[in-house]
Amino acid sequence: MSITSGDRLPEATLGRMGDKGPETLALSDLTNGRKVVIFAVPAAFSKTCDTAHVPSFIRVKDALSAKGVDQIICVSVNDYFVMQAWAKSTGAEAAGITMLADADGAFTRAVGMNFDAPPVGFYGRSKRYAMLVEDGVVKVLNIEESPGTCELSGGEAMLEAI
Repeated sequence: MSITSGDRLPEATLGRMGDKGPETLALSDLTNGRKVVIFAVPAAFSKTCDTAHVPSFIRVKDALSAKGVDQIICVSVNDYFVMQAWAKSTGAEAAGITMLADADGAFTRAVGMNFDAPPVGFYGRSKRYAMLVEDGVVKVLNIEESPGTCELSGGEAMLEAI
């Protein structure tokens, strides 16, 4: 069963490459007492993720901040190294978007957003979605029907929903 609006996020640990190497972060430390947008993608460097989803949040970052959003976080079932490289190549790092790895897919499974697509080699990947989280509670949740589309879960859609 997937998470829905009104649910509290589960405890989860996500990761990234820090200045001194790999580091883990408790999701609750990023969301408690804060207004955060979390968006998830099926795969770093894949076409829709790379050319539509991340750029949409770069475009609306300032407008989301003006609406009180403290942080924008992108989550993908990829490793820390991939997420670091992708953050640089998309401009997300320069834009101030936090790119976090759900390396083992534990968070993705805990929120019920995992899926498999064997024809393209995707196993345990994340559905494409975006959520507004306030103090650890999901307030808005936009889930795409197809992992290849970015309409409901894009930055502009989230901006409009807030």
